[in-house]
Amino acid sequence: MDRNFLDLLQELRVVQTGTQILAGFLLTLPFQARFEDLTAYHRTVFLVCISLAVLTTIFLVAPVSSHRMLFRRHLKDRLVQVSHVLASTGLVLLGLTMAVTLCLIFSVVVGDRAGLVAAAVVVVAFAATGWVVPSVVRSGSRGPHD
Repeated sequence: MDRNFLDLLQELRVVQTGTQILAGFLLTLPFQARFEDLTAYHRTVFLVCISLAVLTTIFLVAPVSSHRMLFRRHLKDRLVQVSHVLASTGLVLLGLTMAVTLCLIFSVVVGDRAGLVAAAVVVVAFAATGWVVPSVVRSGSRGPHD
């Protein structure tokens, strides 16, 4: 369980930084001069985007705070299970955050239809790399520990 938890924490280190930078960037947008020019639709997409970014950060940081709360309580196996669910949820939220962020950018720069297409492409790419590829690899393995 120690190795599993350390592996999980290492994976989270990779995604936490990018997620926090994205959330920080999004937090600055309402204070930009052109923000007032956004349509109601773009403001709504922005609010969904920033909400997803904050939720993503919460879910990806939660395993660390859970570890702090459960430290030396001999609950490592449950901590690893719960942290796995939190991190997996955080990764799904990250994919949605990236899709909605791209939707907002493409919508403002090119048009709303382009924004929706860009978001759909990102969702498909995240699903392919995060679910389809690992499923294919798992189905081709020789045993449960390969």
